[in-house]
Amino acid sequence: RVSCRVESGCWMMYDRPNYMGNQYFFRKGEYADYMSMFGMNECIRSCRMIPMYRGSYRMRIYERENFMGQMYELTDDCDSIMDRYRMSHCQSCHIMDGHWLFYEQPHYRGRMWHFRG
Repeated sequence: RVSCRVESGCWMMYDRPNYMGNQYFFRKGEYADYMSMFGMNECIRSCRMIPMYRGSYRMRIYERENFMGQMYELTDDCDSIMDRYRMSHCQSCHIMDGHWLFYEQPHYRGRMWHFRG
């Protein structure tokens, strides 16, 4: 078992060097066996602190690549873009303000990606 303790702040961990590969979000707390908890096959190879952000949050999501197709603007959490916007795919986005975590599946499940404006 591999453990980790986050003493303060929020961190994005990566299973490849140079902030590449799958991303895993950690906040303050203890993770006694984070590899099985997150379903990781690899150890942490790089990490990045997510700075505190106190401003507004705003982004636009698009149903197709290159900012094409239907567009929706978000200013708060959304646990399912399919339920809220009847959108089956989000192929591109424009982060205007804040830091955002995208999840592969509804209700904050699956792989995640961190984006910032």
